[in-house]
Amino acid sequence: MPQFNFYSAIEQIGAERWNSLRSDDYPFLSYAFLSALEHSGSVAPETGWQPCHLAVTEEEQTIAVMPLYLKSHSYGEYVFDWSWADAYQRNGIEYYPKLLTAIPFTPCYGPRLMFHSSLSNDQQELLTRQVLAAIQQLASQYNASGWHGLFLEGTLLDKNKHPELHYRLGTQYHWFNRDYQSFETFIETFSSRKRKNLRKERSKITEHNIQHRFIRGTQLTDEMLRQFYQFYQITYLKRGRSGYLKETFFQLLRNTLAEQIIICFAYDMNHSETEAVAGALFLRDSKNLYGRYWGALAEYDSLHFETCYYQGIEYCIRHQLQRFDPGAQGEHKIQRGFEPIETWSAHWLAHPGFHQAIERFTGEEEQMLRQEMEYLRQRLPFKHAE
Repeated sequence: MPQFNFYSAIEQIGAERWNSLRSDDYPFLSYAFLSALEHSGSVAPETGWQPCHLAVTEEEQTIAVMPLYLKSHSYGEYVFDWSWADAYQRNGIEYYPKLLTAIPFTPCYGPRLMFHSSLSNDQQELLTRQVLAAIQQLASQYNASGWHGLFLEGTLLDKNKHPELHYRLGTQYHWFNRDYQSFETFIETFSSRKRKNLRKERSKITEHNIQHRFIRGTQLTDEMLRQFYQFYQITYLKRGRSGYLKETFFQLLRNTLAEQIIICFAYDMNHSETEAVAGALFLRDSKNLYGRYWGALAEYDSLHFETCYYQGIEYCIRHQLQRFDPGAQGEHKIQRGFEPIETWSAHWLAHPGFHQAIERFTGEEEQMLRQEMEYLRQRLPFKHAE
């Protein structure tokens, strides 16, 4: 019989056990990424993220692992449930703590439950149901209001197998590489007016005399990381608060995931060829590029779009990556060739009194989002969308 054990730190499971279940190089579920969050103090009980990761063993062999956190708030998740928390409060019921399976501060869809390669599809489905049952027992122990799995792929997303879960649709805007040979061949697929607008936008960077350079993780110096962390904090301070991530997190990421981290720095050549004025951090795997964090010392027309989007597209074309996920939200990405895609989360609530309301909420939200996504598809810049 499988044994379900929960751990208050990922290092208690260990890198060897955790990574032995990885089937690809998706960076966010790697031991290196998750442990950097914990070792830097970015994820900790003090910040409202208490790790309680799940490891399933059978006959002394680890057969499944899942990231899991006990949350005392809903910050850093990107699937917004503040209205649910308000509804609980209005009814005199505590919404926090809640259990969460997600990659902290990272709205990238991908695997959340990893299995040993020897398990068949049927065994994985059975184990998924057992995992959910174990999580519900844990929720009872912590008096948690429920469990939430965000940006899901795989067996957790099999809606027919998990009727106790409420599934919630979200949308993001991703770029897809259709065998483009250059950025020019990409924008040749645009209507003439949209192509002209994009070229005009990029020309502003040339007029500012700004140059961009990609620096791989193996080449990132401590000074470069300090410079980037300044950019990162500026972005959050403009919103009135500090960034979620500690400076040590970026250093640990450079030290442990160097082959998958890249920073694109922007230099104002009118002032300095060595002091960057902006930067964007990306992670990559063998198929995809992920835009994560960005910031700038000063305002330049179109610098954000160039650094975070166009440079990323050129990187994907140059390195033959299939997809570019530039981050959450932002309908402005549509006119730049990023297409609306579906993302999904799953939710289990311990209190039966809220099930009908949540079912109605997610159903109405899905209908609204599907209409919005169809509207946005009609606004894509491609010639066939005219």
